[in-house]
Amino acid sequence: MAGFRTDRVGALIQEKIGELIVGGKIKDPRVDSLLSVTRVEVSRDLAYADVFVSSCRKNLSTGVAGLKSAAGFIQAQLARSMHIRVTPRIRFHEDPGIQKGFDIIRKIDVLTEDHDGRLYSAE
Repeated sequence: MAGFRTDRVGALIQEKIGELIVGGKIKDPRVDSLLSVTRVEVSRDLAYADVFVSSCRKNLSTGVAGLKSAAGFIQAQLARSMHIRVTPRIRFHEDPGIQKGFDIIRKIDVLTEDHDGRLYSAE
């Protein structure tokens, strides 16, 4: 039962932080609206929440640094919007997943191009 509760709290934290990022509520200039919260892992006792953030741009580390500096503000916003006794302490981490996906797609595009710039076809 505890796993279900931590999953629900994690999903709610992911949604609320995503809204803060996209809505421009975080005033740190390092926090880009293209940052994406990929997953949230909440500890069993709900004391900590590890938030994994990814981006399609190369400045992921600066964006995560901006989120870390705004962690107090984000924590306060979560406490207001979530109706639980204790709000988990937020810790941000980089997740290079989206950037790796874009790099793989670029490599596939390069491999499928003909020397004349045309794409190979199955015919």
